[in-house]
Amino acid sequence: MHEHDEWLEQFNNLPTLVADELEAFNDAKWSIQAYFRSEPEAHDIALLETRLGARAVVEQLPDEDWLTLSQKSIDPVHAGRFYVHTSTNKGAVPPASKSFLIEAGQAFGTGGHETTSGCLATIDRLKVAGHRFHHIADIGTGTGLLAFAARHLWPAAEVTASDIDPVSIEVTRENANTNHVPLGKKKGAVALYAATGTDHPAIMARSPYDLLIANILAGPLVELAPSFAAVVADGGTLILAGLLDTQIDRVIAAYRRNGFLLLERRDNGDWPCLRLVKRRRYGHRRPIRASGRTSQPPGDFGTW
Repeated sequence: MHEHDEWLEQFNNLPTLVADELEAFNDAKWSIQAYFRSEPEAHDIALLETRLGARAVVEQLPDEDWLTLSQKSIDPVHAGRFYVHTSTNKGAVPPASKSFLIEAGQAFGTGGHETTSGCLATIDRLKVAGHRFHHIADIGTGTGLLAFAARHLWPAAEVTASDIDPVSIEVTRENANTNHVPLGKKKGAVALYAATGTDHPAIMARSPYDLLIANILAGPLVELAPSFAAVVADGGTLILAGLLDTQIDRVIAAYRRNGFLLLERRDNGDWPCLRLVKRRRYGHRRPIRASGRTSQPPGDFGTW
């Protein structure tokens, strides 16, 4: 049992914790909200104050449908030809756009974050430029959105979607049903796997991929570089996101060491999206082998 779980077990009335960054990249300025189903006892408030090192302010909230209200505050996303919305913010779908209904929930990837919208715009530009892909992988799929979008652009491709968190795979399955995306191992369908990075027999067996998308975090991206090199075809395209602009040099260096060349960098605020290509190998150069390892801990959904 993790220390975090042991601490939560001490509450008589278990709260839901929400953290808000009040000032970007300033670790000293955060707001922590603890939501209780009923009025918290003095014991529960004391636990929070001790753990967080701050004074708690107790406020009673009105009886509202907070999930619906929170989703209304999320704007729909229009990236490339894609329009991503929840059931409460659909609005008017722009002409010639492909819409996806992705509810805010337990997995990341509603399109609202710059990393996800950046990936959507990048694959859309590839389609406009005439690129064709037949074997596609979305590693760290979250809600499944990027896998669904890639399948829409290249409907005859085999698409593989994986995530380290089994909950994300179930969310992706539900989203596929909602958006009428076929699931399975055939061409034109999306195959789902719970896996750490590429460490799954089916993910390896379905390689090499001519397009691999990974919208996760900088640490796992660096450690996964050899594994991605092992499953991406020579000349294949790799799209990376989830890193900050301050982390870009370390990520690019890791992929250069593993045979990738940076072709494009698009910044969306502080969040760059990278497009790389795997260099073609000639002669008898030793192929790079996958380690199967990742620094991404279980439960870290990896698509934010």
